[in-house]
Amino acid sequence: MTQADPTPPAPAPRPTALSPMRYPVFRRVWLASASSNFGGMIQSVGAAWLMTSIAQSADMVALVQASVALPIMLFSLVAGAMADNFDRRRMMLGAQVFMLLVSTALAACTWAGLVSPWLLLLFTFLIGCGAAFNAPAWQASVGDMVPRAELAGAVAINSMGFNIARSVGPAIGGAIVAAAGAAAAFAVNAVSYVALVVVLARWRPPVAARPLPRETLGVAMAAGVRYVAMSPVIRIVLARAVVFGAGASAAMALMPLVARDLVSGGPMTYGLLLGAFGFGAIGGAMGSARLRERLSSEGLVRAACIAFALAMAVAAVSPSQLLTMAGLLLAGAAWVLALSTFNVTVQLSTPRWVVARALSLYQMSAFGGIALGSWLWGHVADQADVRVALFGAALVMVACALVGIRIPLAKLAELNLDPLRRWQEPETAVPVQPRTGPVVVTIEYVIAEEDVDDFLAAMAERRRIRRRDGARHWRLLRDLADPRVWIERYETPTWLEYLRHTSRLTQDDAYVPAQLRALHAGPDGPRVRRMIERQPGELHRVPVSGPQALTEPVAETIRPG
Repeated sequence: MTQADPTPPAPAPRPTALSPMRYPVFRRVWLASASSNFGGMIQSVGAAWLMTSIAQSADMVALVQASVALPIMLFSLVAGAMADNFDRRRMMLGAQVFMLLVSTALAACTWAGLVSPWLLLLFTFLIGCGAAFNAPAWQASVGDMVPRAELAGAVAINSMGFNIARSVGPAIGGAIVAAAGAAAAFAVNAVSYVALVVVLARWRPPVAARPLPRETLGVAMAAGVRYVAMSPVIRIVLARAVVFGAGASAAMALMPLVARDLVSGGPMTYGLLLGAFGFGAIGGAMGSARLRERLSSEGLVRAACIAFALAMAVAAVSPSQLLTMAGLLLAGAAWVLALSTFNVTVQLSTPRWVVARALSLYQMSAFGGIALGSWLWGHVADQADVRVALFGAALVMVACALVGIRIPLAKLAELNLDPLRRWQEPETAVPVQPRTGPVVVTIEYVIAEEDVDDFLAAMAERRRIRRRDGARHWRLLRDLADPRVWIERYETPTWLEYLRHTSRLTQDDAYVPAQLRALHAGPDGPRVRRMIERQPGELHRVPVSGPQALTEPVAETIRPG
């Protein structure tokens, strides 16, 4: 009697627009964040209205929004480096507690009548600092809360939550300010942080073992910039995000002028247009899962760019409030679909050790494009006309779509960015310390003449990966006595940095060393030598038994397979 085959496991349910909400941690954090987003929008209305009451200059009113956005440009990379090197939950918790305390102090000072224009800007700047340090940790933590297959939906839901707050929050804030004053709006914002503080305090994510010491802040920031600079997939996202942000910024920057000059409305009309954009964003988030099944990442971004261009053209020519609202519904959906696709592309093309830094650089790129575009379209509208500015923004969006023909977003479904193998420190004949260095590494290959072209092509990718992961002074040498012998050479500043470098190779990178081993024609595998660089004078000062006295190379042979 034969034993029956075991029942195969049920396939994972297909991701839907709201399927990330199945995961309790994500659901609780999202709901608490939505509450905090509402509080932030209410606080923005209160701050803007209060500034109009205590300052005579229009520039001071404009600086309220600038004081919130400026910290994102100043501190995003620092925040990303900290989020990659420290506990992200604690970082988010600290940022939320900081913003709660600042908002409470702002409410108290406003209630007591102590707020001056510059003190108000200081408070809003500090709240912006908290948001800047919270954002990379929160975005990077989404990948810890939901499976990889649900990441795109989770990012879209995050965008939906923010746009729900942006659609309804200003109206609620206006009602609170009208009924009880700006101090009440600030108090409501302070209370809105409490739910998220409680959720984060109770969350206990698994803590991965850290085999190597944390990087210093400067080293971590440099490593993040280097990784992004040497990653073509992420560079393309950043470039497209700048162009998209520059064009899409016209919708928000010129919306008050559209309401006043093009559809002959007032504050109520402006609120309705803002709500239309926000509800379009909600619709885009809800439909994102179905659209991702039918379109590639590049196809989705191109469609979003064309849709946004169409929306800007409609707003430019429409005298009808309803038609303009319809165009802004389309723009809001395109906004969420494009920016969430950029965000997901960065997350899925970046290993976990550097994901927060990559996201912070993406955020800086997107916000930089938005800031540049806001200034540009405001200037064009001032010098020419609102319609000219809107048509100019539409042309930029068309250009963003056309750029995708030349530099499309990568397909990321098959990337495996887990470490290639478990971290293991190589054995050395002489003890070394983490600060010992510089470390020089050479790898010797024997390559047949007919394989040289394939070898050089593989080495071009090898150089990119080495430099991306921290190697310096990479060189490829050919032996003049034996032309079959090739030597790859690179350096790291210390032994610790060498260990970091070797631990960063991912499963997706594995095809390069496998290809090089296949091309190697020697009797054994490629020969690796690890050496410590020393100057002759140092040999007389350092005892031969000390950890700094390594004057002979440590060599090993890489076996095929």
